[in-house]
Amino acid sequence: MKTWQRRTALYLLALGAIMLLYSVLYHYAMLTYEGATHSFLHSVQVVVETFTTTGFGSDAPWSEPETNLLVIAMDLTGVVLIFLALPVLLFPMFEETISTTPPSSVGDVEDHVVICAFSPRIRMLIDELDLLDIPYVVVEPDRDRAVELVEDGVDLIHGDPESASVLENANLGSARALVADLDDSTNASIVLTGKDVAPDVMCMTFVTDPEIASYHRYAGADHVFSPRTLIGESLAKKVTTSISTEVGDAIEIGEDFEIAELPVQSGSELTGKTVAESGIRERVGANVIGAWFRGEFVSPPSPDARIDEQTVLLVAGREAQLETLKELTLSKQRDRRDGTVVIGGYGEVGSTIHANLDSAGIHSTTVDIDDQDGVDFVGNMTDQADLRAAGIEEARTVILALADDTMTIFATLAVRDLAPDVEIIARADETENVRKLYQAGADYALALATVSGRMLASTILGEDVISLDQQVEVVRFDADGLAGSTLAGADIRAKTGCTVIAIERNGDVITDLDADFEIRAEDSVVIAGPDESIAQFANRYE
Repeated sequence: MKTWQRRTALYLLALGAIMLLYSVLYHYAMLTYEGATHSFLHSVQVVVETFTTTGFGSDAPWSEPETNLLVIAMDLTGVVLIFLALPVLLFPMFEETISTTPPSSVGDVEDHVVICAFSPRIRMLIDELDLLDIPYVVVEPDRDRAVELVEDGVDLIHGDPESASVLENANLGSARALVADLDDSTNASIVLTGKDVAPDVMCMTFVTDPEIASYHRYAGADHVFSPRTLIGESLAKKVTTSISTEVGDAIEIGEDFEIAELPVQSGSELTGKTVAESGIRERVGANVIGAWFRGEFVSPPSPDARIDEQTVLLVAGREAQLETLKELTLSKQRDRRDGTVVIGGYGEVGSTIHANLDSAGIHSTTVDIDDQDGVDFVGNMTDQADLRAAGIEEARTVILALADDTMTIFATLAVRDLAPDVEIIARADETENVRKLYQAGADYALALATVSGRMLASTILGEDVISLDQQVEVVRFDADGLAGSTLAGADIRAKTGCTVIAIERNGDVITDLDADFEIRAEDSVVIAGPDESIAQFANRYE
């Protein structure tokens, strides 16, 4: 029984009892004090008239004070009960009548993603799925949350994701994947239920404790993600890419042809120049597909866009070309430093960063406010005295892996004030705080929800992800819609924002493309770009 229905039943029982009591008292008062003889039903009628304010008693006026006091008490009781009925009964009933009722099942959806339940990283996944027109169903156990999500346009059903009947209502048997994103134990239970309902469905889970990932795999999970480990590894990659003279992780498109991110350091040959002035294409032969300018991705970048120390170039070219371009992005001033990296915060993220840097042969100093194993210096990352003692002024890079976004923003301000030239890489829990970190002076900021959401999307969709912090990827499409067109005639970059980086023809990958290159019907087009541009390309040419 619903809450308001229980309240109504209790209210009516109490109301009946009170009215019956007053009827007995009134009948006694009329016999005893007024000397009136009438039926008990008449006494009930007077009480009802008094309570409902439709009358003030057909026996009025009364001569005795005892009877008048009783009638006054009945009047007050009736008014209180009427006003009590409004918030307790009528308002909840009216609210439920006009409120949204979340569905408990879906229609004939197929090849969709079943998601249990909603979270910030799931929002990133849903954005990705929406752009590529891939259906999904969120199974949300919290009814109030489900109502909010339905009103926000999220496709969902309300129910317990550990229940086989609920997963069946989500058409799990026809789904391409199941994602479990509640707590560690519940996620394992969902996988067990999911595999029972649909043994062949791909299952993905999240764990807060990496050590129990094996439990999830034993339960049947095909992929287990630890968000804090993921973000630690991603931040460490930024450091190794920034410090090394070699190109870091890259996506191989064809033999000796890759796409990679190259951060531009302060004092490099490219700093202060526009994209056109840099002459990257003419000098090294690589193509600039896109660029991050102070946290905003632009693809393709304007020739007038100015490159600075917070720019990250997304480039495509042969390995030798990328290595040459990498040299142009490095700062000679930073190269003279001893290469020390200071890691602020030694939780799961910080320890992951330290382990990855150590395996890459990069020395790092760990700083944490708590004295624990693995911490080199105990201090506060927002205190400049502690920052000096930790060697911030001599460091090449500072990585802020603090658990609190407000403290991370404040620490960014403190480090930038103390060491204007140091590279600052920061972790954020909330995606909306990334912008604040850039404004505070961070060279690079990465959100926990973004990393885990992007990793989910790349695993489900089977796509090559260039960067986990932005929705940029490499996708292969059939060229039927472009057959007979030249690259110049199709003008794909201007129309969609995507860059054609290769053509697959008869098993070969062609990367030396000029404006007169003609696309054939049997070709596959390899394009790179943000999700919005990929979706535009698909809608236009597929």
